[in-house]
Amino acid sequence: MKYRISARITAAIFSAALVVPARFAAQDQPHQRPIHYRVFDLGTLGGTVSSGNTINNRGWVMGSSNETGDNVQIATLWRDGQQIPLGTLGGPSSNIGWPVKNNFGLISGITENGVPDPLGETFSCPAFGFGSGNSCVAFAWHDGKMTQLPGLGGNNSIGAGNNNLGQIVGWAENAVHDPTCVSGGGLVQFLQFEAVIWEHKDGDWHAKQLPPYPGDPDSAATAINDRGQVVGISGTCDVAIGAFSAIHAVLWEDGKPIKMDTLGGSGWNTPTAINNHGVAAGFDNFPPDIINGKLQISFRAFTWSKEVGVTNLGTLRNSSGQLDALSEATDINDENQVVGVSFQGADVSGPRAFIYQEGTMTALNDLLTKSAKANFFVFSAGGINNRGAIGAQAFFVSHGVVTSVAHAVLLIPTDDRDDDDDGNAQSVMMPDDVLKQAQGRVGMGRLVGPPKRQ
Repeated sequence: MKYRISARITAAIFSAALVVPARFAAQDQPHQRPIHYRVFDLGTLGGTVSSGNTINNRGWVMGSSNETGDNVQIATLWRDGQQIPLGTLGGPSSNIGWPVKNNFGLISGITENGVPDPLGETFSCPAFGFGSGNSCVAFAWHDGKMTQLPGLGGNNSIGAGNNNLGQIVGWAENAVHDPTCVSGGGLVQFLQFEAVIWEHKDGDWHAKQLPPYPGDPDSAATAINDRGQVVGISGTCDVAIGAFSAIHAVLWEDGKPIKMDTLGGSGWNTPTAINNHGVAAGFDNFPPDIINGKLQISFRAFTWSKEVGVTNLGTLRNSSGQLDALSEATDINDENQVVGVSFQGADVSGPRAFIYQEGTMTALNDLLTKSAKANFFVFSAGGINNRGAIGAQAFFVSHGVVTSVAHAVLLIPTDDRDDDDDGNAQSVMMPDDVLKQAQGRVGMGRLVGPPKRQ
């Protein structure tokens, strides 16, 4: 079944997109970036929540959407004016959470498989909004068909980013009971997991394990560029969701792991994207991050390259002029524009989407056109393509009050800012219940903050 966006919105998106390529021909000039964004609501499959988690260079936005109840989400593609639910492989939910950069119709993601996990593991599934107790498995979607990707002998796997060579990366369990796995707070893990690259050959998908950094038992790959460079994490099993699973940030070249510089934290060191110039972006813990023997959350958005090493992108400032507590980069394009989320509180509360370019981090809400500011509060940015278009998630604003309705949105760069726009962010009021919902919803598609432990 396909759900159509209104013809008016489709035409507006198309006409807005037409002006972008001419601008980008001149983007090598400093300070020539588009200074405002028009915002287009991409809608839902019938529920009240959807999220734009990634975007490719054809302008396809991908993520998830609710059909009815807000606890069940379906991997969704917004393409050519249509909302296309990709379905599942038997379970209630599916999602697309990492940089899908293939421009030829290949999509990768995660789905529940309809089978209760044999070991009762939660694996990485809760980080993507899954909670049915099913195993979650990696999928490839192409030409309307979803296919389960082969694993490494365990019950669970995650499909993450892909590239234009048709390669998909992620991670999968093997059959080894790993003594570094831990359980607690409602999260359960027993089996070891390793980074995987999938390739389609001779009519079938084949999985190849990527080795962890020497001395580490576990690893996971998150993104791949068109040069075949892969980024991800390496560490101990932990609960299979970040933390000490991400002791090392890793770049794989020719299948060999190279340790990336980090900001010095003991865990949560996670590259989330890599562009075709070999520049990676993500989030690292900032020291000191072990207090009373426990690993704390102290994320900072970063970029990394072999030539420059790691760069701390910092955080946004709040309305009182104070720096936010946390930040995370979620994607980087070939223009080295970075998008992500900055959090006012150390408990991942008060999220606001940002763009980092030319050495400056700016709240996307500050860059919306006047009419967009009156209608949207962008609290999570999932992906940015080479034309500067952004797939994101925004709350609706009604009469200056942020509501609890959160939709996937497409942000199109423009030189226009609407008549009489002073360029400043509109002052909006966010009720406490909406703040709480934002805290829980950021991270439904990406590992931006750990899931709440029960």
